[in-house]
Formats: sequence, structure tokens, C-alpha cells
Amino acid sequence: MVPGLYGYVSATKWVTDIEVTTFADAYGYWPQRGWSQQGPIKTECRIDVPGAGASLAPGQIAVAGVAWAQHKGIAAVEVRVNGGPWHEARLAAVPGIDTWRQWVWDWTAAPGNYMLEARATDATGYTQTAVQAQPPPNGASGYPSAQVTVHAP
Repeated sequence: MVPGLYGYVSATKWVTDIEVTTFADAYGYWPQRGWSQQGPIKTECRIDVPGAGASLAPGQIAVAGVAWAQHKGIAAVEVRVNGGPWHEARLAAVPGIDTWRQWVWDWTAAPGNYMLEARATDATGYTQTAVQAQPPPNGASGYPSAQVTVHAP
């Protein structure tokens, strides 16, 4: 196990033998298949509620999720609606910088169709990138989003 690296790089599963080596000299299963040798965990967040495709009643809606930034800690999470201005979410207390941090933003929603997006900023001041990337080879990136519909009362 190596703190700060994605599981495919450092997780232990189904041990059948052990080889003593250094990280620099080992070339694991996934890197042999095109994934990054390092696989560092990025500053990121996700939206857990409301779920993508949700149909919601108008009024106060909690937009919430978790954020992470290994060895740096989360300083802020912001949410925006339909590409508008960013709004700062409330952060839960955490015991240390390596803990995933829960966040919530209270949204007063009127009827319509909306795209919710979020972004995290770590304690070094780095803000999650908007650039979309697929998981291979270095882990996914981009703002998480959820398309939701607020129906008329």
C-alpha cells in the first residue's frame, strides 16, 4: 500500500508470492497495460446528490458530495448552475489532510433544466481542472456534473 497513489498502482490483492524490490525497479500489472506508473491522486470532487437525471421539486435542494486531495487537504469546494457563477459550499470537519471531505451547497431551485458542476481547491491553492480526461492512463479529470430537472409544483 502506498498512500497518495491510486489503488491500481499500490493496492495488494490475491498475493501469490512476494518479490523485494524498489518502486522504481518494479513495473506492475496495470502500467504494463498502458496506465501510468505513478498514478498520483488528483485534487478532485464528486457530486453525490442530487443524482444525474434526477427530477426534483422546486425549493431548497442540497447539492452535496465529497472531495479529496491526498497529502494536501481540501480548502474549498464550489458549485455552479448552468455555467453561472461559482458558489462556495460548506465543508465538514475532517481529522486530517488525507481524509475525504464532505461538502454541501444549498440551492434554491426554480422549475427548469439544469447542469450542476462542482470543483475542489486544495490547501496549496490548486483548483481542480476543467479539462476532461478518461481514467487511463493517469486517472479521470474534469468537473463532475449532474443534469437535473426541477419540475413545476
